[in-house]
Amino acid sequence: MKKEITFEDFSRIDIRVGTIIEVCDFKKARKPAYQLKIDFGDLGIKKSSAQITNLYSKEDLINKQVTAVLNFKPRQIANFLSEVLVLGIHDTSNNVVLLQTSKKGKNGQQIN
Repeated sequence: MKKEITFEDFSRIDIRVGTIIEVCDFKKARKPAYQLKIDFGDLGIKKSSAQITNLYSKEDLINKQVTAVLNFKPRQIANFLSEVLVLGIHDTSNNVVLLQTSKKGKNGQQIN
């Protein structure tokens, strides 16, 4: 278990719901990955790199709603600037499984 944090610490993390609108192979990534464009409603369209190629095809991901952290500092990965961190867990085979809401939410809706 990680070090205990306060509610104030948690409240600084901006986790939102968005819908994947575009998926491309990320050929310059060191590990197999996709480049995603995600619609966060009024917050705009954001880009993310995600190592989820083992469990998800590009077709599976289009229009899939995901959760992401929006207020991390953007990260340069090869020739791509990843603006948000899509959330997931590792399964028993170390593949990333995307975290999703149990019901569809409004793009940009904050998770709290």
